[in-house]
Amino acid sequence: MHGYVDCHCHISAADFDQDIEEVVENAKQSGLLALLAVAEHSGEFEKIIDLSQRFPGFIFPCLGVHPVQEVSPEQQRGASLQDLDAALPIIEKYKDHLVAIGEVGLDFTPRYVRADADKENQRQVLIGQAELAKRLDLPLNVHSRSAGRPTIHLLKELGVNRALLHAFDGKPSVALEGVKAGYLFSIPPSIIRSEQQKLVKQLPLESICLETDSPALGPEKQVRNEPKNISISAEYISKVKGVSVETVMELTTQNALRLFPKLKTAVAL
Repeated sequence: MHGYVDCHCHISAADFDQDIEEVVENAKQSGLLALLAVAEHSGEFEKIIDLSQRFPGFIFPCLGVHPVQEVSPEQQRGASLQDLDAALPIIEKYKDHLVAIGEVGLDFTPRYVRADADKENQRQVLIGQAELAKRLDLPLNVHSRSAGRPTIHLLKELGVNRALLHAFDGKPSVALEGVKAGYLFSIPPSIIRSEQQKLVKQLPLESICLETDSPALGPEKQVRNEPKNISISAEYISKVKGVSVETVMELTTQNALRLFPKLKTAVAL
C-alpha cells in the first residue's frame, strides 16, 4: 500500500483556482493516493462535487457545515441552525458520493463565541450533523479548536464511533479519551512548528492519520500549503516514533481506509 492519504484539505479554496491541475499533479508525484476535500459552508458544496468529478478516484468529497461561518473577509460568526438547514438538501442530493460529513465540530475561540448561546448553536449544528452521519452511515471529519474536551465529550455522548479529529489543539490526555472511543487524529505539516508535538508522542500510531489542511497549516506560516506537503507530516511522525517513513505511510493509510472505507476504490490493497 504505497502512498499517502490526505484526510483533510480545502482543495476547493480560491487559493487553488489558478493552478489546480498543477497542485493535483504535484500531489500525485509526491506519493498521494487520495485526498479528502472538506467543506466549510453550503456555498462551496457544488464546487467540491465538481472537483471530485474532475479528478475521480483522487479527490473525495466531504460535505458539512463548519462551526465558524464567514460573514465577510473581516468578520466571522458561529454557525447557526439556518446554516445547517441550507446545507441539508445539498448533502442529501449528493449523499451517495460522500466519504464523510465534514468539516463539522466546535470552535470556542473567544472572537467567535461571545455568549453561551453561541456555543449552544454550534452544539446543535454538530448534533444535527452527527445524526445525519449516522443515518447515512458516514464518519465525521471534525474541527475542535479551543474546544477539544467539549467536542470529544459531545461526540461520545451522541454515540459517534467513527470520527477523525483534525489538527487537534487540546491536551494529549483529552486526545487519549478520544483514542479510547475509537477516534483517529490527523497531523498536519505545521506540526514541525507547533506546540502540539507532545500529542504525536502520546498518540499510538494506530490512531494517527495524515492531513495538510491546505491551504492552511503548512510548514511555514503565511505560505500557501499544498497536499504535496503531506510527507512533512509523515517524516516528523517517523522521527518521533522511531520508525521508517514507509511504516508511517503504510499504517496511516490503513487507518484512513478503516475510517473512510469508500476510499478503497482509489487505493489498491
